[in-house]
Amino acid sequence: MNRPEEYLLAIESSCDETAAAVITRDMRILSNIVSSQTDLHEKFGGVVPEIASRAHLERILPVIDDALKQAGITLNQLTAIAVATEPGLVGSLLIGLTAAKTLAMTLDLPLIAVNHIEGHLFACQMQETRPLFPAIGLVVSGGHTNLYHCSESFEFKLIGATIDDAAGEAFDKVAKILGLPYPGGPSIQKTAAQGNPKAFPFPRTFLKDPELRFSFSGLKTAVLYAALGNPGAKQQPPPLTEQRIADLAASFQETVVDVLVGKCRQALEKFGYSTLCVGGGVAANALLRERLAEMTDKAGVYFSIAPPDLCTDNAAMAAIAWHHLDQGRVASLDLDVTPGLVR
Repeated sequence: MNRPEEYLLAIESSCDETAAAVITRDMRILSNIVSSQTDLHEKFGGVVPEIASRAHLERILPVIDDALKQAGITLNQLTAIAVATEPGLVGSLLIGLTAAKTLAMTLDLPLIAVNHIEGHLFACQMQETRPLFPAIGLVVSGGHTNLYHCSESFEFKLIGATIDDAAGEAFDKVAKILGLPYPGGPSIQKTAAQGNPKAFPFPRTFLKDPELRFSFSGLKTAVLYAALGNPGAKQQPPPLTEQRIADLAASFQETVVDVLVGKCRQALEKFGYSTLCVGGGVAANALLRERLAEMTDKAGVYFSIAPPDLCTDNAAMAAIAWHHLDQGRVASLDLDVTPGLVR
């Protein structure tokens, strides 16, 4: 007899995306609904936690309903409920967890806690036919710029992180400096296409440092001074023309990519791994994808990067919950969230 199809409902609300997905046991994504809050946070140039949590509260049930409808199933056909519980904004995480707990209790289904970072890295595995791990993992997004030693898809150790701004945060802040739309990643990439990436020799902090660490705060300040001038300086920069903005955007993007690629190369050499996995919102950047592919090809390293639609926050990447379920990693209903940035 054929085994009946099994369905996982995954919920993601760690930051400012309200998301739900239905994934089968064989990793087919039947639905992946994401309700973006970009319009709510745009005027602030970044995510406002209180606004994010209120929006999650309004959207979580309609998003779950849409995910089930698009998948063509009902609640009674579900096998398990998965939810991202760490890391992230505490108010946002709690909305998703409350919805997941309610469904798990009402339907008497297993509740599975998912680490948001694990999900970003597992998004690479979802497109592969071969096992990816062990590997070096890079998660690069608005809240994270972290390198991991990944022995398994759910066993990883932090080996490097930013000491200040995450790369995605720097993209947002630089976009605001240059008068470009939020979110900064897509707008800087678009503007940079018309600019000269060598126009401004911005600092590549820690690039030659033996430690696996990142810093983008100084780069952000360098862009600020190049664009708007250094307070008190006798000589101020020329006006921000369209071409100057494009050159600044291109030079900034080039600098961030150089650092990320360089640190990935360093981590691969240090640990002797032959696979690199990359996920997170900034991983959708075309230049970064191109340069990482070139670096790994030259180094003879297998390169797997999440497809663009699974780079930004979404619920489908919580498909890793199937592995947790198979190994008996089921959470109790007193499960709590673990907010923060680095996990």
